[in-house]
Amino acid sequence: MTEETVLGLLAEIPDGEGKEYTIKNDGEEVGLFVVRQGNAFYGYVNYCPHAGTPLNWEGNRFMTLDKKYILCATHGATFNIHDGVCISGPCVGDWLAPLNLRLDDGVLVLIHPE
Repeated sequence: MTEETVLGLLAEIPDGEGKEYTIKNDGEEVGLFVVRQGNAFYGYVNYCPHAGTPLNWEGNRFMTLDKKYILCATHGATFNIHDGVCISGPCVGDWLAPLNLRLDDGVLVLIHPE
């Protein structure tokens, strides 16, 4: 049986912004975030592949000022929203770990890997 976690309403994430979530996985807390672009949404583990730190400055601040990319607060690397690939900074070519998400009547649901 596939394990799932309800994260919250997509409508709670402002368009062009991200929202941070914390879940328990095997007894450990794991930081996640979801970025919304209109009706599309993209989720990743909140972990920079270069610095090993969370990407956000504080709270739900994940985006560049122009809202076109995800930004790592530690060293300024930028990542594509749609695939999590680093396109500038010290980790070019690396990528964020994607989440398997679905939308059920406006509610974001995380599907855990088996």
